[in-house]
Amino acid sequence: MVRPSDKACTAVVGLQWGDEGKGKVVDLLAAEHDAVVRYNGGANAGHSLVVNGERFAVHLVPSGILYNGKLSVIGNGVVVDAGKLIEEIDGLRERGISCEGLVVSDRAHVVMPYHKAEDALREELLKEAAEVHSGALERAGNLGEIGTTRRGIGPAYADKARRATAVRMGDMLRPDVLREKIGLACRINNALFRELTGEADRFDAAELTDQVRAHGERLADSIEDTTYLLNDRVADGGRLLFEGANATLLDVDHGTYPFVTSSSTTALGIGPGTGVPETHLGRVLGVVKAYQTRVGAGPMPTELFDGVADRIRDRGREFGTTTGRPRRCGWLDAVATRYSAMINGTTGICLMLLDVLAGFDELKVCVGHRYAAGVTDRFRPDSSDLAVAEPVYETLPGFGDEITEARSWDDLPENARGYVEFVERAVGVPVDFVSVGPDRAQTIRRSQHAGVAS
Repeated sequence: MVRPSDKACTAVVGLQWGDEGKGKVVDLLAAEHDAVVRYNGGANAGHSLVVNGERFAVHLVPSGILYNGKLSVIGNGVVVDAGKLIEEIDGLRERGISCEGLVVSDRAHVVMPYHKAEDALREELLKEAAEVHSGALERAGNLGEIGTTRRGIGPAYADKARRATAVRMGDMLRPDVLREKIGLACRINNALFRELTGEADRFDAAELTDQVRAHGERLADSIEDTTYLLNDRVADGGRLLFEGANATLLDVDHGTYPFVTSSSTTALGIGPGTGVPETHLGRVLGVVKAYQTRVGAGPMPTELFDGVADRIRDRGREFGTTTGRPRRCGWLDAVATRYSAMINGTTGICLMLLDVLAGFDELKVCVGHRYAAGVTDRFRPDSSDLAVAEPVYETLPGFGDEITEARSWDDLPENARGYVEFVERAVGVPVDFVSVGPDRAQTIRRSQHAGVAS
């Protein structure tokens, strides 16, 4: 029997609330791996990539697609909006990017129009409930809009758990199975919407079946059993790069519940999301912004509401890749980051967007959370607790010089290096990469084991 390479795989995960720059890290590392594998989430996630000054945005397609000849795999743990995937493929091809290496798991679940409709309806009902209670419960972290992208992700995962009406990518190639599942799903969803909104039947089973069949025909050559595909690659000595969507603090189990996404966003989700045992992981790179952002509702202890937040947002282009929504901004929370690093078994940190902090006289990092009972350095992920946490800051000297031209550790100003080293100590994990701009070239390798030339 051919034995797999010893721990030959790498995971790239976000350690905050998303949008940390995971796509850039995956793009950097893809060259030294044989396949890039997405294992969770859906079209609610977005990664921005800049290569030679040209910007790309991907949502479902793995970030490694920009490397010709690399296998790009959408694993079974992803929920796939087939129409959006086709649009994304067509958009990439129009820009000269080959998608021949793209493979989608036949076990990945499909996001249907009724999932999106339910997502939007639930958000509106939660908004109305919060208004009835004058926002008191929402402020306590118990009620109000979750802040979803309304892309149907949560209802699709719920259908996956309910099983009977869930459509998987492989079903798109089985007309009889597809017709039966969509027919039942439309009956249930039409009844739900009649009860909640009073409207007549909203979903036409025959029309939806034809639509999904057409998507299946477009994607048929890309749909296969990726569990065997990936395990065969590992057995043959191949190296896989696992790409997480969303981020640790949005994990459905370990994040700031209930203001989270609907999937396992951490490295813990790789096994169930791909069928590849996590014992093959040799390193887990945690991606962290030099500050903190969040999109949607839910508590964020270090959030700022002043000119500092505006400056960070403008310099960092902090607007959602998927939604365009302005992101909430604040100082880096080392308490939360240390917790995330622990959950993921993080072996190295990629500190992103350090250049955004250039020009500040002083910088702050949250090193503790204050509650009525005192200060703790342990993160409490439940939103009811986190909503009343007050940040305890340590202040560091800022650096005035722009650093986007820095290409080595010694090119950085002394105070910029000091900030990186402080983050490293506060989190307890070495910083392997420092990003000073969006382009591939604007990346400094700090560790000799980081695997990418500086």
